[in-house]
Amino acid sequence: MIKWGMIGAGDVTEVKSGPAFRKVEDSDLIAVMRRDEEKVKDYAARHGIANWYTDVEAMLANSDVNAVYIATPPHVHLHYVEKALQAGKMVYVEKPLALDAHEARQMKDLLKRYSGKLVVAHYRRANPYFLKVKEIVESGLIGQASLVHLNMYKKAQSAEELSISKNKWRIDPAISGGGLFHDLAPHQLDLMVAIFGSPLHYCGLSDVKGTEKPATRVSGQVLFDRGVLFHGIWDFDRTEEEDLCVILGSEGKLRFSFFEGKPIVLERGEDIDEFAFEPLQHVQQPMIEQTVRYFKGEVDNPCTIEDGILCMEIIDAFTK
Repeated sequence: MIKWGMIGAGDVTEVKSGPAFRKVEDSDLIAVMRRDEEKVKDYAARHGIANWYTDVEAMLANSDVNAVYIATPPHVHLHYVEKALQAGKMVYVEKPLALDAHEARQMKDLLKRYSGKLVVAHYRRANPYFLKVKEIVESGLIGQASLVHLNMYKKAQSAEELSISKNKWRIDPAISGGGLFHDLAPHQLDLMVAIFGSPLHYCGLSDVKGTEKPATRVSGQVLFDRGVLFHGIWDFDRTEEEDLCVILGSEGKLRFSFFEGKPIVLERGEDIDEFAFEPLQHVQQPMIEQTVRYFKGEVDNPCTIEDGILCMEIIDAFTK
């Protein structure tokens, strides 16, 4: 049985992830830690979690906890990964994995030092919607894939929206590593790697200057060793919004969204097929299931530290 302790209890854990730890077979969430005592007590009571803590050392000292879910902002991921591995716990860590690739590589060193297990929460890898995208590409229905175009446009956040804590930290590079690009792009870039394999080259441009402000506009390219060229544009200061990815092949193309859940559209000449999926109640549940099975020694790691490092290296190349 994998018995989880959770570090951090913010909005992402309320529905997307937290409840799934108790719904997956051979898994239970038995402890939660957050520095704010009132908030962590409330969270534990609402979710029926037996043990709550305001100190991470105290939670890690609980011998019943054998795995840790790190659900904090990225600036403390490295710190908590080290603490958890030192305590002999297996680790499932949120994305972005770290502030940058340098920190991610330090995590790899810690894994080797403590002979631990770690999974990066790039949970779209296990989502049925994106597994279908991967299946269609690999089946050859669009022929030989050659080009990928991604457009991610979001309206600028208002001053009122930015005053909310859960939004404010995401655009503080000292806490998030960058801005909305760092929050959203890991999902997209990691899936490209999961579908198309190892990249040969990657480069990009952004309007970021220094490290004090997040990039509002980012453009990046990746050339994969299978001959697929990816081009993505992210703009978080638009008057309109768009969430579109198009994969072009020699015999057709595939259109889908990363965050809107629109039907996958397969076009082959005059033939058009759509594949619709119901949204998951807990979007991370399939990945948590795979993580539990990996921790039990039943399957391979669904998203390795090397996968996480590569994603951070691409992000760094696009923005720095």
